[in-house]
Amino acid sequence: MVGRMLTITQELHDAILAHARRDHPDEACGVIAGPAGGDRPERFIPMLNAARSPTFYEFDSGDLLRLYRELDDRDEEPVVIYHSHTATEAYPSRTDISYAGEPGAHYVLVSTAECGNDEGPFSFRSFRIVDEQVTEEEVRIVDAYGG
Repeated sequence: MVGRMLTITQELHDAILAHARRDHPDEACGVIAGPAGGDRPERFIPMLNAARSPTFYEFDSGDLLRLYRELDDRDEEPVVIYHSHTATEAYPSRTDISYAGEPGAHYVLVSTAECGNDEGPFSFRSFRIVDEQVTEEEVRIVDAYGG
């Protein structure tokens, strides 16, 4: 896992930030799917924070079931699972860590706390969470993915 990195397009990066801005002061959450077995986030899927909370997020179980069926049908997997923190730094909370059930995914956290409004700057960080161990990884933003 050492040296892992999230490579993401500027467009997807901006889509996550826009979603976090839109849902503030509640936490925003969603998934970016990509081809199974690859590590390329491609399809942006904003989800509803069923908790509608500024301090907690949860995917609606029905939405989640539909999402996984759809990923299965399209031979995709969740490459990025993202959410925002509205009052704290962009680092996984104990709850985030205990709910992290996709060892292959990049867990992206965006904090809208630093600004206190809907401008920026936002911190955008990526982590791997495996067996409750958190490892921050580098984020590389590209215009487009190379072939």
